[in-house]
Amino acid sequence: MKNKQADSILIVDDDSDVLLAAEMVLKKEFTEVRTESDPARLGKLLRQQAIDVVLLDMNFVTGVTSGQEGLNWLQFIKTHSPATQVVLMTAYGSLNLAEAAIKQGASDFVVKPWENAKLVATIGAALAHSQSAAEVLQLKTQRKLLNQFLGRDFGLIVGESPALRALQANIEKVADTDANVLILGENGTGKELIARALHARSKRAEQAFVNVDLGAIAPSLFESELFGHVKGAFTDAQAARSGRFEIASNGTLFLDEIGNIDMQMQAKLLGVLQSRSVSRVGSDQPVAVDVRLICATNMPLHEMVEEYRFRQDLLYRINTVELRVPPLRERLSDIPLLIEHFITLFNRKYHKSVKGVSAEAMRKLQAYEWPGNIRELQHAIERALIMGEHEQLQAEDFTLAVKKAAARDSINLNLEVVEKETIQKALLKHHDNHSRAALELGLSRATLYRKMNKYGIQ
Repeated sequence: MKNKQADSILIVDDDSDVLLAAEMVLKKEFTEVRTESDPARLGKLLRQQAIDVVLLDMNFVTGVTSGQEGLNWLQFIKTHSPATQVVLMTAYGSLNLAEAAIKQGASDFVVKPWENAKLVATIGAALAHSQSAAEVLQLKTQRKLLNQFLGRDFGLIVGESPALRALQANIEKVADTDANVLILGENGTGKELIARALHARSKRAEQAFVNVDLGAIAPSLFESELFGHVKGAFTDAQAARSGRFEIASNGTLFLDEIGNIDMQMQAKLLGVLQSRSVSRVGSDQPVAVDVRLICATNMPLHEMVEEYRFRQDLLYRINTVELRVPPLRERLSDIPLLIEHFITLFNRKYHKSVKGVSAEAMRKLQAYEWPGNIRELQHAIERALIMGEHEQLQAEDFTLAVKKAAARDSINLNLEVVEKETIQKALLKHHDNHSRAALELGLSRATLYRKMNKYGIQ
């Protein structure tokens, strides 16, 4: 004997013979089958328990065959229990009536007298729709809760420094638009956090936020990862797969490390942004996509354009608005607030009760230059909280290279001076071979000549 499907079916008809016949057929296939002769009790029944499928008669008043009653009760069910699927039945079937019912939300339509196999198949199909709808609702709920969680714990922009306030003001201006945003900043400054803040404040906040680290995708997999592929498109394509653009459709697509992709990948990305559609690898059928694009990089894209390493037309596409995230050394006044935030976060994570840092530890942390920015501070707090043995974190809990900062004070860090010295060293190393020097410096020969002229290098 085969297993029954676990579900709840309700049959509503004013004919007791119909109720009995349908119940006998469906009870062989489904776990719970209930009957009801009075549609006025539908409200109470729907409140009492979750009903997956209602098999509903279309006419309840003697002599009335229009089906309007069934359509009215269909609307009642969909209003009070949207996930419940409704299959309508009548002895006066017509294509027009069936069409009207499906347009108004019915899953299907059966005509009395029915074929038993046909009735079971129709209810089974409606049940599958009900389960799919429930899964989609669950996923949306989970995603909403996850977004709220991320926004509360990790998406929080902490700080009150002038540099951060200026950034927050710009975020508020652009977040509620669909403008493409380019986020620039050093490693560890929180570029993904800014992207999530833009998404959380946008009209797409309840849709997907899809994060793609372009620096981690091999060129050979670029199209498959971003645009998807069909089954058999290449050796390992054993099943069709949606790309990140399709997955992010109606939401936000965050392309991190966009400065790392080569010119060929840049051209393919530009084509998608221009057409607002993707074609899966192995298919020439375009699929429309609607994404809000946010990109980030720690690389100097504007200089890369001058050096022909990044397409100018792609840069125009991705930076309708450009946001710069300040490094931590430009917002040292935010360190106490960041410390408090991370201690709260890791106290909860590791079930600790650390109460801040000592005055000496605070001086040590504020004297450090934080080359790794907020990410380095976060890791330092986490390690100290795990390894520390006091109620407050002490200076000795932090192993920071503070002494190196004093040694760096004697070094000339003027960018132009450093650049000039680097070019001179490259030319000396390669015995004034400009082509080899440019190659090692990562510059085009034209750019090298411009910089040599700028610094008066002969």
